[in-house]
Amino acid sequence: MLDAIKNLFGMEKTDYAALLKEGAVILDVRSKSEYDGGHIKNSINIPVDQLQKNLSKLKDKKKPIITCCASGMRSASAKSILQNNGYKNVHNGGGWSSLNNKI
Repeated sequence: MLDAIKNLFGMEKTDYAALLKEGAVILDVRSKSEYDGGHIKNSINIPVDQLQKNLSKLKDKKKPIITCCASGMRSASAKSILQNNGYKNVHNGGGWSSLNNKI
């Protein structure tokens, strides 16, 4: 059951550290105030409700992108938005603090 939920939200078993070595971008989709309260070093903050109109900030559609938020819900939505706009290598990293421990 837990694996089914993880797959539903795109939280597959991924080697995030390896993706970073490949040049992955960490996209934090929380609000600016949440991001300002703590975030992963060198991550980019585009709140999920502003992602569609800010896709130009993510120029390379083949570059790995790891989405994160507080719990994994908004990052799952962001992953879908990106994939629906032609981004090919998108991974839902879930909650930012958990992701930070994996990299």
